[in-house]
Amino acid sequence: MLVHYSGPPTIGGVEQTIFHHARGLSDLAYQVSLVVGQGEPFDARVPVSVIPELYSKHPEVLVAKAALDRGEIPAVFSELRSRLLERLAQALEDQDALVVHNTLSLHKNLPLTVALWDLNQAGRLPPFIGWHHDLAWDRPDYRHELHPGFPWELLNRPWPGVVNVVVSHDQQARLARVYDVDREAIAIVPPGVDPAAFGRWTSRTFRIIQTLDLLSADMLLLLPARITRRKNIEYAVKTLADLRRLSHKDCRLIVTGPPGAHNPANIAYLAELLELRNRLGLEDSAHFLFQQEGDPPSDIDQETLADLYHISDALFFPSLDEGFGIPLLEAGLARLPVFCSDIPPFHESGGTQVHFFSPQAPPARAAGLILERLEADAAFALRRRVLTGFTWQGIVRHRVIPILERAIGG
Repeated sequence: MLVHYSGPPTIGGVEQTIFHHARGLSDLAYQVSLVVGQGEPFDARVPVSVIPELYSKHPEVLVAKAALDRGEIPAVFSELRSRLLERLAQALEDQDALVVHNTLSLHKNLPLTVALWDLNQAGRLPPFIGWHHDLAWDRPDYRHELHPGFPWELLNRPWPGVVNVVVSHDQQARLARVYDVDREAIAIVPPGVDPAAFGRWTSRTFRIIQTLDLLSADMLLLLPARITRRKNIEYAVKTLADLRRLSHKDCRLIVTGPPGAHNPANIAYLAELLELRNRLGLEDSAHFLFQQEGDPPSDIDQETLADLYHISDALFFPSLDEGFGIPLLEAGLARLPVFCSDIPPFHESGGTQVHFFSPQAPPARAAGLILERLEADAAFALRRRVLTGFTWQGIVRHRVIPILERAIGG
């Protein structure tokens, strides 16, 4: 169960974290529920319970906070504390784990903090994770609202049995100072990004990326073309094999089009490409998208093609013959590095802003050029860093679940 002052659709960093954690855990077959002071259902798999007194801007909570900020404990404080304790105890029955955001380190609803403290002291809470985004005792602008003794002291000491989580190494150091504990006692789970939402992917894009697990790749090369001999796709497949051999990384190639429709020889060419792919052991890294699209194969629509430009790391275009080279222009719009064959039309479309190679040179030479230029590209390195370490899907799988397992003892 996830607990916070408010949940989606309220706009805020904590609410976004709750949204993505809940959906990501549900995707992995965990049963997740929310208890919030304000919020609405956002996923059929995630029940949302609203206890209005959890909300930091509930009228009674605001009255209590105004007095508490002055160092006074008003009568409404005890009333809220008792009410919250009863309702939380009921909501938390039969839960395997509890994740509480901010309430253990922020003073926006101290009656809630104290109700949770009472339940924890009485042994009435499941394994408990405190997720800290803001630290009241570390904020100079909050110092005048904090006072010695109870209940403010609950915000500057670790609670027995609680696993503490922060969002960065800096926050880890700050909470360690506030709690007077070793930094290593505090786990770090950063927030993330949602590439699908950020890129506004089409449903077709999402299906392709999920099916082929493209975001886990170390490098994505895009070859937007139909399968015809003049596109020199066998050169791209061989270059991919050399890229993987030289880098020892999971490099991938995406060929977007089906076999060209106007030449029966293209079917024989496709058979050659598939045989080459199998011989080089690239079945899971050289992707012909028409194979994902059913029968008959179809062209990728423009919206999905634009998405593929934006998720790729480079355009690789080894054509032997072209009229002009529109993919180079499209790559420019997507700010994508271009590696293309040294033929006259590409000098006209790409100018001096692309990387040329001879299509007669060994594929290993093109592979070396790609590695050299991309490894020196800070934007490429940052993109890979984000996709490998900071997507919500990866964070839930590799960071959140281990914390849950630690809290409940495996």
